[in-house]
Amino acid sequence: MTANRQDAWSHEDDLLLADTVLRHIREGSTQLAAFEEVADALSRTSAACGFRWNSTIRKKYTAEVNMAKKKRTVLKKEKAKSDSEMVYQHEPEEIQAAPIDHVEEVSQEKPLDLDAVIDYLQSMKAKQDVDDASMLKAENEMLKEKLEKVEKEKNVITQDYRSLLEIMDRARKLTNHSLLEKTL
Repeated sequence: MTANRQDAWSHEDDLLLADTVLRHIREGSTQLAAFEEVADALSRTSAACGFRWNSTIRKKYTAEVNMAKKKRTVLKKEKAKSDSEMVYQHEPEEIQAAPIDHVEEVSQEKPLDLDAVIDYLQSMKAKQDVDDASMLKAENEMLKEKLEKVEKEKNVITQDYRSLLEIMDRARKLTNHSLLEKTL
């Protein structure tokens, strides 16, 4: 009878670990922070979580890790772009010292309304969809190449197997023929 360890990793524990690590990667955080978060949730050490991730779980989520890293890169680029586009904002004392009509002109230079926000978000979603689609196309092409390679290898192995069977069949016939001659 095999006894299960009381502290064995369950499927749900593995899923929590994978989801948390992938979220941290996407958000630009570290895997160590993810291990600590999971350790708190599962009453384990962060070292145990890190070991489980690196020894078992990470291998099952290679594609997801790559996509999370790409998403993190996109988010970093978008943040850098938005940071560079930020409008210079006056100090509170300068606003108080400025005439009221000047403050209204500043606020009308770049109005921020709901339609503009919606348009911006829709354009970002479209861009993300295009990025996701291009990542999926690239992954699809890579998988097609791997499949072609495996099919070629399978064909070579099949041909070698048939050749081996033919050789074995000839050897059996020769052995049977020579045994027949010896008995006669």
